[in-house]
Amino acid sequence: MFYAMIGEDAPGTLDARMAARPAHLARLEALRDEGRLLIAGPMPAIDSPDPGPAGFAGSLVVAEFASQADAERWLAEDPYVKQGVFARTSVRPFKKVLP
Repeated sequence: MFYAMIGEDAPGTLDARMAARPAHLARLEALRDEGRLLIAGPMPAIDSPDPGPAGFAGSLVVAEFASQADAERWLAEDPYVKQGVFARTSVRPFKKVLP
C-alpha cells in the first residue's frame, strides 16, 4: 500500500536541510529504483518554485510499504528527521486513484 509521509520544517532549518539533502535524496532514489516511489518533493515556504532564503515549509513523499509501521520506521531514519529539519512528521495511508 502507498503511504503519504509529510514532514513540516522547523523554523530556521534551511542550512540543515541543505546539508542533509544529498543523503535524503539517496534514500528517495533507492525507493525509486525499487519501483516503490510514487512522488516526492519539497513544499516551498512561499509561492515560488525557488523560494531562496524563505526556504521550505516541509516535504511530501508518497511511497509503497508493506505497512504503516514500515513507512513510519523509514521516515524516522530519514536524514531530515535525524538532523532536526522536521518539527513534525505524519504518515497516512494513501490510495492512488488518478492518473
